Amino acid sequence: MNMAMQMMEMHAAEMPATGMDMALMQECIEACSACEQACTMCASSMMGDEMMKCTSMCMNSADMANTMMRMMMRPSGMHAPSMMTALQATMSMSNACAEECMMHAETSDDARMCADVNRQLAASCQKMMDAMAGMMPTRA
Repeated sequence: MNMAMQMMEMHAAEMPATGMDMALMQECIEACSACEQACTMCASSMMGDEMMKCTSMCMNSADMANTMMRMMMRPSGMHAPSMMTALQATMSMSNACAEECMMHAETSDDARMCADVNRQLAASCQKMMDAMAGMMPTRA
């Protein structure tokens, strides 16, 4: 178990969203970190006027992944509906970035790897959303 997860386990009792699958959360945090890194590197390698859209998409995806990761690392501030919305937004941005990067995958290994990591993050976000579905308040 890594340091961040050890710290989160220590504060699990403070987490308002009880019943959170901590292993799944760790997987999603790691996917966010990998995505942020890959997108940052891909954006750097894609600099240039003809690659502006891809560069911007990668930078946006890196920012979303970082924000999602930080939200998950604040257990006492977890609010299930907000987390679900953030997961959905991160998943949407990751899928859009993956699509854009795939347009350049044949000529850029960075873009291909970035697309793969974005897809992995989207899948991890979907798993978190599925696991959290039972934590959502029921509407009358």
